Formats: sequence, C-alpha cells, structure tokens
Amino acid sequence: MTYDVLTMGRISVDIYPNDIGVGIADVTSFGKYLGGSPSNVAVAASRHGRRTAVVTRTGDDPFGEYLHRELAKFGVDDRFVTPVVGLQTPATFCAIMPETHEFPLYFYGRFPTAPDLQIKAEELDVEAIRAARIFWSTVTGLCQEPSRSAHIAAHEARPRAGLTDGQFTVLDLDYRPMFWDSEDAAREQVANVLPHVTVAIGNEEECAVAVGHGTPDEQADRLLAAGVEIAVVKLGPEGVMAKTRTERVVSAPVPVETLNGLGAGDSFGGAFCHGLLSGWPLAQVLDYANAAGAIVASRLSCADAMPTPAEVTSLLAERGRLVPEAVAQ
Repeated sequence: MTYDVLTMGRISVDIYPNDIGVGIADVTSFGKYLGGSPSNVAVAASRHGRRTAVVTRTGDDPFGEYLHRELAKFGVDDRFVTPVVGLQTPATFCAIMPETHEFPLYFYGRFPTAPDLQIKAEELDVEAIRAARIFWSTVTGLCQEPSRSAHIAAHEARPRAGLTDGQFTVLDLDYRPMFWDSEDAAREQVANVLPHVTVAIGNEEECAVAVGHGTPDEQADRLLAAGVEIAVVKLGPEGVMAKTRTERVVSAPVPVETLNGLGAGDSFGGAFCHGLLSGWPLAQVLDYANAAGAIVASRLSCADAMPTPAEVTSLLAERGRLVPEAVAQ
C-alpha cells in the first residue's frame, strides 16, 4: 500500500478541560482525545480523503489501546503503531483560556523519555516510507535517541534526488524547548535532516531555531538555500507566507473566534498536504490550509475537531476567499 501521507513521531492522550477560562488547578472535569502533532496531521489529512498512516509507539496499557481505537475511527492506518514494554502512554493536559489566548501545556509520561521516542531505525518499514507521497516528521522526533537515528534513517531512505514528481518530504519545525538542552542542540539536528527535506513549515521562532534569526523572508531564503523547495513561515496575526525560488505568496488570516489554538497548526498541516497532493496553486494551498487551521482554533479538541473539505470550502466562501475548483482528487 502506498500512503498519501505517512507521518512519524509523537502520539499522546490529550486531556482537555471541560471548564473554559480557568487555570488547570481550578478545572473540575476533563475529556480525553487523541493527540500528538504528527498523529493529528495524519488524522487531518485523512479527513480530506487521503490514505494516511503514522509511525509511532504507545505504552502497553489501556491508553495505548484507546489511541489505536481512535486512529482506526479516524481512518488512519495503525499498523506501524506498537507498544513499548515498561513505558506508559503519555498524557498531555492543558488549560484553555481563550480571552487571554493562553493554552499552557503540561506533559506527563515524557520525561526522561516516552514510547514515541523509542522508535528504532531497524524497526522502520523503509519501503513504505520511501513510497509515501508525503513523509511528514517533526523536529521533536530528533530530540533524543533512538528516535533521532530512526528519523535520520527515514529521511535517508528518501533522498531528494530519489523523489518522483508529486512526492514531498515535510519537516515541521516544531521546536519545544522542554525537550532540548538548548536551541543550538536542536539547530544541529535540524541541519542533519534538512538536506533531505523539500518542504519546511514553522513559525518565526521555530525558523529562528532552524536557520537563525532574521525577517521571515530572510529565514525562508535560508531554508531555500539549504535545498528546501517550499519554505512556509507562519506570521501569527499577519497570516502565513510560503516562498519558493520563483514565487512568494502570503495568505491573510481567516478570522474566527478562537476557543483553543492548540490544534490549528496540525489542521493546517493536514490540509496543506491535501492541497499539495491535489496540485493546486500555492496561494490556494495556503488559503485552504489557513481556513482549516482556523476552524480547529474555533473548536475545543484537536483530532476530533479536524474539518472536512466541505467545512473548509464553506468557510472560504463565507470569507470571500477563492475556493479550489477540485476539493479532492
């Protein structure tokens, strides 16, 4: 089986409060959801009709069983998801305070390590990784061994020169300081995989960790100089920019009333993959992904909140944005 989108890295149980607008100490009840950025991206792409899978690890426990059920519910192939004996499935708590745009995260079961950081290079299905139309990984997967070597092996299995038309290798520059000794350590590891990457996505702070501080255009130019074909820099309230060697496009924000901003980037990622695979012009890919991210920002959860193509195109039309002629291929 050839996957449209094959992601690799973090998975967890998201424990999100039902009480909105209060700190975690004052929350009285919670709901649980599938979480973890690469896993959420696979779910998001699946919602757009793409054949997806995730390479990750859980604990050998009931939370791990729950995540398998959720992946199946969302149409994500879980054949590359296996348990690690002796480790617990991680849980991620958050508080949701939309009035101040604060969504603090509290990671449990990740220190000193987590199951998804125990992926080993020799366990990888290299053929599936090589054949995937999009292979998506994150900087967090590079933060410790053996996950680091596994991610490098996955990237080495699909060198840029070996990719066919319509294949992309995406690196999400999701720098999370609690998982690293320093920004320099993260930058060193990013440099090891950038030679294999064709699309890099991050906000200005994440791009600074990857390629140094500067304006968004300077950061995008450095990513392009490293061989990336599409550099995507998220501009916060100014929208998102994408740059190639011949094109620069900016998508303005799609305004919504934000409830929980934590899953927007993953929704953006899954929709971005869908647009790339559909062959849309880059400006349309950005607008579509921007709208998909906005929808999730207006909802409580992450994976469960991922929109369908009809929901995305409806929001685009409502906001007077150009709707892609073909929603799916």
